[in-house]
Amino acid sequence: MRATVKSFVSIAIVAAAAWPLRAADWPEWRGAGRLGVWTDTGIVETFPEGGLTATWRTPIHGGYAGPAVADGRVFVTDARRPNLNSTAAVERILALDEGTGAVLWTHEWETNYAGLQLAYAIGPRATPTVDGDRVYALGAMGNLLALDVADGRVLWQKDYVRDFYASVPSWGISGAPLVDGDRLICLVGGEPDAKVIAFDKHTGEVLWQALSSDWEPGYSAPFLIDAAGVPQLVIWHPRAVSALDPETGAVYWEVPHVVDMGMSVSTPVHADPYLFVTSQWGGARMLRLAESHPDATLIWQGVGESDPEHGRDLDTLDSVISTPVIQGDYVYGVDGEGVLRCLELRTGRRVWQTEALIQDPARWATAFFVRHGDRYFINTDGGDLVIARLSPEGYDEISRTRLIEPTSPYVRRRAQGPYVNWSHPAYANRHVIARNDEEIARFSLAATQ
Repeated sequence: MRATVKSFVSIAIVAAAAWPLRAADWPEWRGAGRLGVWTDTGIVETFPEGGLTATWRTPIHGGYAGPAVADGRVFVTDARRPNLNSTAAVERILALDEGTGAVLWTHEWETNYAGLQLAYAIGPRATPTVDGDRVYALGAMGNLLALDVADGRVLWQKDYVRDFYASVPSWGISGAPLVDGDRLICLVGGEPDAKVIAFDKHTGEVLWQALSSDWEPGYSAPFLIDAAGVPQLVIWHPRAVSALDPETGAVYWEVPHVVDMGMSVSTPVHADPYLFVTSQWGGARMLRLAESHPDATLIWQGVGESDPEHGRDLDTLDSVISTPVIQGDYVYGVDGEGVLRCLELRTGRRVWQTEALIQDPARWATAFFVRHGDRYFINTDGGDLVIARLSPEGYDEISRTRLIEPTSPYVRRRAQGPYVNWSHPAYANRHVIARNDEEIARFSLAATQ
């Protein structure tokens, strides 16, 4: 446990150095450090009987990108297709006043969703990344923009396809950019050998590029950890889990992991000395990180859906979108069928499983976990917000409420209807901010209303 605490502290220090923000802000994908941890105090124990009341609602267009919150502003991206018979689209980033939801500024750019799975061609996927006076936005087709947070003025921009010969994968570009010191590290999929590119965050100059693009980049956001006494940039792509030196892009180590259909989606989970990844089409991999030098070894693996021995009751976790959590000696997560499962950290043995969280399990069902003290706030893709505790003894649901209506298309039939919500909310300043394809809304979670 001591090593785990050290890892969290190290990442917190990195995050604090990168963002001069209020402690309760949510400046990037999964919050500061990409840890999915919420540190606000004075939060409700259970939801009001009548549900949560929105303090504001603001209309927006379609998209999967979650909001980011920093220094009194909320940033979110969306898109509209002016002609539904055409793949032409207009993407946009909005800056909202955190207290009122009023639109402070917007910036639009034209793109084209040709080549995407059209059922899901509704908007950007990547949560904006806020760094001081800049916000970085990424569109579904690889348009990267650095903008001034005050007025939306474009400081610099890149086009992954035009500038780096990237091929956009079937479900769009989704790896949210990562700020590390003066670098902006991006999952690009460029040619040649530019799967990952580090830009000067101030100017957009290419500082280094790394990893072969012989295979598509996947969808998992870059992730920074501290292990063996050095920062390690973890890139989980459809052929391996790779760790790079974030200063140079040099490869520290790689563990092969073939993920069919390119679907490396969820974020790696770090609990020193362990690193865990999971995919519906590649299964689970638990790595142990070396303590004396940057390296990793595979300690167990679980099958994915494309493996012939795959089944509903195996000792595995094959998440599609949802990022699991590690707590103590156990891993908790939602598998590819929407079942919440508990596994032993060191062996992968299944301890228990339940359908009680999703309540409508189906293929590609998902949930987003945010740790708050000894409990979790969990957003289901059906639009519910759940407070629960997870332990090897089982799933303990404390409270549940309806938060936002699911509006994104879903091609698999399920009892709750043909729509889902696959956007990760932001938890900031005693509120949760959630979006769908019609609105973004802010709800108070303060214990005293």
